[in-house]
Amino acid sequence: MRKSLLLAATAISTMSMPAIAQDRDDGALDDNVIIVTAQRQAQSAQDVPIAVSAFSGAALEAQQIENSSDLQLTLPNITFTKTNFTSSSFTIRGIGDLCVGVSCDQATAIHLNDQPLFSTRLFETEFFDLERVEVLRGPQGTLFGRNATAGVVNVVTAKPRMGEFQASGDAEYGNFNAIKVKGMVNVPLGDTLAFRGAGIYVKRDGYTTNLNGGPNLDDRELYSVRGSLRFEPTPDTTIDLYASYFRENDNRMRIQKQYCQRDPTGILGCLNSTRNAEPFNANSTFTAALSSREFLAIRGIPTAFALGSLYGPDQYDGVSIPADSRTVNTAFTPEYFTSELTFQGKIEHDFGPISAQLSGTYQKVKLDSRQDYNNNIGRRDGYAPALNTLAAAAAGLVPGLPAAYFAPIAAAIIPNGPNGVLCTSDTDTIGLGAFGGNSNCATTPLQYDRSNQLNSSWSAEAIISSDLDGPFNFLLGGIYADYHLTENSYYVNAFAIDYVAGLLGSFTALGGGLPPAFLGTPYFRNNTDDLTVKSYGLFGEVYFDISDTLKLTGGLRYNNDKKNVQARSTLASFLVPYGQTTNAFDSPYVGSFDADPGTAGNQIYQNRQVKNDEITGRAVLDYKISDDNLIYVSYSRGYKSGGLNPPLQPIFAVPESFRPEQVDAFEIGSKNTFGDGALQLNLTAFYYKYKDLQLSKIVARTAVNENIDADIYGAEVEAVIRPDPDWMINMGFSYLHTKVKGDTFNSDPRDFGGGRSDAVIIKDITNASNCAVASSTGSAAGVNQFVNTINTVINAGLVPGVMGGANLQPTTAFPANGGIASTGAFGICGVLEAAAAGAFAGAGINPAAFGGIEYFAAGVPKNIRGNSLPQAPKVKFSTGVQYTANFDNGMSLVPRVDLAYTGESFGSIFNGNVNRIKGYAQANAQIQLNGTDDKWYVRGFVQNIFDSNSETGLYVTDQSSGLYTNVFTLEPRRYGIGAGFKF
Repeated sequence: MRKSLLLAATAISTMSMPAIAQDRDDGALDDNVIIVTAQRQAQSAQDVPIAVSAFSGAALEAQQIENSSDLQLTLPNITFTKTNFTSSSFTIRGIGDLCVGVSCDQATAIHLNDQPLFSTRLFETEFFDLERVEVLRGPQGTLFGRNATAGVVNVVTAKPRMGEFQASGDAEYGNFNAIKVKGMVNVPLGDTLAFRGAGIYVKRDGYTTNLNGGPNLDDRELYSVRGSLRFEPTPDTTIDLYASYFRENDNRMRIQKQYCQRDPTGILGCLNSTRNAEPFNANSTFTAALSSREFLAIRGIPTAFALGSLYGPDQYDGVSIPADSRTVNTAFTPEYFTSELTFQGKIEHDFGPISAQLSGTYQKVKLDSRQDYNNNIGRRDGYAPALNTLAAAAAGLVPGLPAAYFAPIAAAIIPNGPNGVLCTSDTDTIGLGAFGGNSNCATTPLQYDRSNQLNSSWSAEAIISSDLDGPFNFLLGGIYADYHLTENSYYVNAFAIDYVAGLLGSFTALGGGLPPAFLGTPYFRNNTDDLTVKSYGLFGEVYFDISDTLKLTGGLRYNNDKKNVQARSTLASFLVPYGQTTNAFDSPYVGSFDADPGTAGNQIYQNRQVKNDEITGRAVLDYKISDDNLIYVSYSRGYKSGGLNPPLQPIFAVPESFRPEQVDAFEIGSKNTFGDGALQLNLTAFYYKYKDLQLSKIVARTAVNENIDADIYGAEVEAVIRPDPDWMINMGFSYLHTKVKGDTFNSDPRDFGGGRSDAVIIKDITNASNCAVASSTGSAAGVNQFVNTINTVINAGLVPGVMGGANLQPTTAFPANGGIASTGAFGICGVLEAAAAGAFAGAGINPAAFGGIEYFAAGVPKNIRGNSLPQAPKVKFSTGVQYTANFDNGMSLVPRVDLAYTGESFGSIFNGNVNRIKGYAQANAQIQLNGTDDKWYVRGFVQNIFDSNSETGLYVTDQSSGLYTNVFTLEPRRYGIGAGFKF
């Protein structure tokens, strides 16, 4: 029987079963029988009453599925996207990773060889030497129960084979100077021991053009190696040992592109209607607010030190943004490093009617990524007057300002004078930045962020299962997992932050009669210093054959999770003496810093704990109409543990924790084989009742997670058609409907006015956060008059602790096409809150006189009832066609074409045009020539034939950063040639 590398993959290319080809008695592979472990035991794929898709290693190569992202192009109701903070979201049936933070758990459980992984970088490497990849759709309430509310992705590596030496190699070259080399060797070490080693190396040039010059950005260079040892001391005992290491070090971009509908008022930064190739208005940012004439005036600081005015040109005024999603203009070259070390072990023994297995995993993960925060270069000409003033003060030329308080600032950030380079704090861990000699200097003002992480984890699992002759069988198991994160930080650095930290620190110290000092940290850092997660689960299933054709499965699982978090958030938070060389938190003034206002006294860290436990499970009834036809109905309950929100800065009234998720899933399915394998057709329909879905948004520069309820339903169709052995056609289709259930009020970060014309959105000049006020009687004129009156009071210096001269201007309308019904103004939220509560009634300002005023610290909430969930396209379909031309000399030629379409979706729960992700089509093709007996092959390939910039996800940044949108896309068109051998 002649078969090619591609033909060997066809039986499992897109069917809804996890799969591995089954060994026949003669040792050959039967392409039409697929053995799966979706129920933690070997079963034929078509006999498993679970919606699951799988690919063998050969199928992955046949369909050019090189990584986790590519899986979405074939699988129904599956999407995958990178996210903002070096992670990703694998969404199944509308359930994905919408929670952001170190204490969030993945909704899609990632397993390696049936064992769970934590914070894995597995999705970043490319697939090589795999036995199969399984994707189980739907909550797995029993066997994979911990946090698997969406489903499970299980990557199964190829195992050593006894008594047979094997080797294979593959080399590939393509556009972007892409090189890929991978290989495998299998070595028998006697009759009962075998070793298998495999590895991959990938290197390519960048996809993204930098208009500032230099090599293209977003390149890749990575390698991964693994070794496996299998020992079979007896026919009933198998011991597997596994070790792998993955490393990437390149200039890959974490955030690809930013879009904005520019807000000319500067209050929002970006408007709420479209995503355009326009710069955000930097007057909306933290640095612009605290370095503005308006803010310095209320602090009594000479406005000659101001970098600009909130009503004047901003840093990006007149700066163009390239429309192309893979063209940027940056002075900061991205840096990306990650590594993952994994060890696994498993021992299995068959006692006859009872089998037992014990397995364990250890992981260690490192991650560090930096890149330009705004992907653009801002102007410095507007800074010139302020820098000249600073240089004069540093030289002692400004009367009343001692040089000792300003010379350290100038030395740190403009070491060669106001016309020289501008130095920005490096992302150091000791909180001193440029004022400790740790800086990056350039002729333009830099701004960049950093996301880093270091964690380790281990888990152990034991399972006992039966194979009894009677109608009753069972499976019992338990798992314990321990996860420890010792560093996770997100930094934002900018020249203007250093300027503000130094200037305000010096004036604060001078006014208080203290030695010269700056405000630490001179950058934003949200730092989780320590996180521990301890989790265990006890689970079991029973299988009862009611008759020869009717089977009942029932399962229960007890989940217990405990999380402890130590974290803090800092940004110019306390005085640090100039010249200090140790950690900023060794400052004699650190006592003024409080990381935990919710606890009496001042704490350096906030410490919180959360505990969750839950009972989940499933019940399945399946009926075997014939050997080739199965129908089933099932109910399962999924659970994902809750967590803790990071500390906020400034402090807002938001929950410290978020609740666990719970989903009740009802499913009906049918699996069918017709015409002796000529057609495989699988059908699934499902309905989910989702409670407390975890959802994230940015509040005060920090991700805050909340809970909502949702309803989800949909259907999936998968088919493989083989009219004769040389043809194979695979098809997939899915429909998905998601909606927020019940009246659910939430504030939209893009529109703090909640769509109300009687609201005013306020940009707080003291911290660049937003708030809103609205009329309790619906009077737009009244609320505008109220804001203008309060701003007049602030301008006059009549507010205690606030000096006059801010010159705050009246409320203004946003552009008519901006999607904002409210008006806006610069102001001080705390003063407006006090005024709305009647604090100024004695001064003749009575809120009732303006029609009644309501204050909203987190924005005016809007009802999102009926909105679609993010990353949940209603329609998806895919098809692939493959033909094998067999030649008389034993060679074969196999062309293949794949086409996938993903329908429109939204990147935010608030939906709307600005959050719309357009539908996209992706097409791949390849042709492969196989040598006699498949000992060698050569191929040509092309991916993304249409060279489309297909967006997979988006992320809306904070109001104090300008509300621009980060987008993530699939890779551009790639093509090349490859060759390989195997024996």
